[in-house]
Amino acid sequence: MVGGGPAGLMAAEVLSRAGRIEGFGVALYDAMPSVGRKFLMAGKGGLNLSHAEAAERFLGRYGERRAFVAPWLAGFGVDDLRAWARGLGVETYVGSSGRIFPVDMKAAPLLRAWLHRLRVDGVKFHVRHRWLGWNAAGDLRFATPEGEASAKADALVLALGGGSWAKLGSDGAWVATLENAGIPVAPLKPANCGFEVNWSAFFRDKFAGQPVKSVAASFGNATRRGEFVITKHGIEGGLIYAFSAALRDAIEADGHADLELDLLPDKSLEQVAAEVAYPRGARSLSSHLQSRLGLKGVKVGLLHECLAKDDIGVPPRLTLGIKSLKLRLLSPRPLDEAISSAGGVCFDGLDERLMLRKRPGVFCAGEMLDWEAPTGGYLLTACFASGRAAGQGVLDWLSSRR
Repeated sequence: MVGGGPAGLMAAEVLSRAGRIEGFGVALYDAMPSVGRKFLMAGKGGLNLSHAEAAERFLGRYGERRAFVAPWLAGFGVDDLRAWARGLGVETYVGSSGRIFPVDMKAAPLLRAWLHRLRVDGVKFHVRHRWLGWNAAGDLRFATPEGEASAKADALVLALGGGSWAKLGSDGAWVATLENAGIPVAPLKPANCGFEVNWSAFFRDKFAGQPVKSVAASFGNATRRGEFVITKHGIEGGLIYAFSAALRDAIEADGHADLELDLLPDKSLEQVAAEVAYPRGARSLSSHLQSRLGLKGVKVGLLHECLAKDDIGVPPRLTLGIKSLKLRLLSPRPLDEAISSAGGVCFDGLDERLMLRKRPGVFCAGEMLDWEAPTGGYLLTACFASGRAAGQGVLDWLSSRR
C-alpha cells in the first residue's frame, strides 16, 4: 500500500482484515512524516464526510465519471460510511444543508481511532518513504532519510492523491513514474478552485478578503445560491467551487468564462426595477441602493467594477446589472492551491477491479484516478469507497491466482 490518505487507509483496512484470516501481511508506505495529513486539513473547519441527498442526485455530482464511481458507491455508500464511523466510536449527524459531519466536527478523533484499529489488525506503517517506482527486479523503490530502500509485494495499491496541496503530500510526482511505465494518465488540473479576475487596483485593495453573501450564480444551465469571497487575484469559495469544473473547461476552450451573478436573488426583476427607478432626490446612488434594496459594500463595488459607467446611471441597465451581473474569469488559480484535482490515471487503463491493465497486481484508488467531484462530502465519500473497491480487487485477484 502506498499512500496514507482515506483511500489508502481504507484499502489497508480491507486487506488487513482478510490477511488476519488468510495469513498475509499488509504494509503501508507514505512520503510524509505521518499519514492522513490532507484528511486532517479537510476537517479543519468541520469534517464534511458525506452528503445525505438522494442517491441519483448524489451520483450526478460525479458528472461524466458517474458510471465509474457508481460501483464504488454501490459497495460502500453513504449509509455504510456512517456505520463505519460509528464502529470507530464517531457518531455523525446531517446538517441543515444535508451535509454529514461527525458530531464533534473533528477529523482527528476519527483518524486516531482508525489508525489504532489498523495497527491492531496488523498493518505496518512506514512513513518518510517516498515511492520511486520499480527496480529491474520489479521490487518497489523508496526514497527514505537513510537512502534508497526496496520492498517486495505480491500486490500493490497506489493511493497517491492528486496534485493539490503538495505540502501535505499530494504533489502529483507519481505521474511521470506511471507514464514512464506506459500507464495512460490524463493531465492533472485544478478542481474546486478559485479563479482569476482582472480587478482594478481600487477594487482589489478595498474589497479583497470580503465575502459576497446571499447571491445566486449561473453558468451554462446551472444556477446555485450561496456565497463566495473576493481575493486579491479574483474569487474563491463554496459557490465558486460548485461551478469550477465547468468554468475551468470553458476557459480552456474559449480563453475566458463569464459567470452570471444575481446580487438580489430574493427579489424579482420587476421589484428591483421599481426600486431602482424610485425617485432618489438629492441622495447619492449608493445611498439610494442601500435604502431601497439593501445593496451596499462589496455588492455595490461589484456593480461599479463590472458595469460601464454609463450603465450605472441608466435604471434599466443598472437593474439588469443587479440581477445578471457578468463577471469575467480569466484562468483557474494554480493547481497547488486547489482543494482537489481533476485528471489522473485513465479508466481505460484499469480493469473493473481497479487493476492496471499493463501492470497486473497493481491497483489504483482515490484522487489519483481521473474523476472529480464538488465539495460537500462527495470527494471524501468516493475516496473511501474507491479504496474499499481497490482492496477488494486485490483480494479477488489474489484468490484467482491460487
